Amino acid sequence: MTNNIHSHLIDKCKNNDPRAQMQLYDLYCKAMYNTACNFIKDNVLAQDILQESFIKAFKKIEMYNGSASFGSWLKRIVINNCLDWVKKQKIETVALNEQVISIVDDDNWEIESGISLQEIYKCIEQLPSKCKNVVKLYLLEGYDHQEVAHILQITEGSSRSQLSRGKMRLKELLIPTNYES
Repeated sequence: MTNNIHSHLIDKCKNNDPRAQMQLYDLYCKAMYNTACNFIKDNVLAQDILQESFIKAFKKIEMYNGSASFGSWLKRIVINNCLDWVKKQKIETVALNEQVISIVDDDNWEIESGISLQEIYKCIEQLPSKCKNVVKLYLLEGYDHQEVAHILQITEGSSRSQLSRGKMRLKELLIPTNYES
């Protein structure tokens, strides 16, 4: 979805037009709900965070300048709200050593074709939270390391090392799924 297609709706939303807000909500709610569910496993809570995200987006829509697609801008709000909620829960994180001598960027990362998406998501949830957030943002949401670093307020090196650790751990967690039938 490009900016040009929805620019008229965005302009109307900037004038507090409730119909335009509802149209934008209808266009993006399913995709943003899926994004929220990647971080928040409780469907009702994910829905609440989604609603809060849309409210926040409509209140701050004047800040949307069109430099990115509206969907990208909105997705960032949803992800930030999810991460804020996770932080508020004071989920214990595993301390990771930030000093990495060398990081191999393994872009050709593949898994066995017999493993279901549900099994992958289940294994991602078992990762330490720092790795899990990077894995979700990088592998599931498609952000690059610079964007991940900005969203999580970490260095790009930390993003790379946490992704590397997360992928290694994820591969270990997925091994048993190859032998279950």
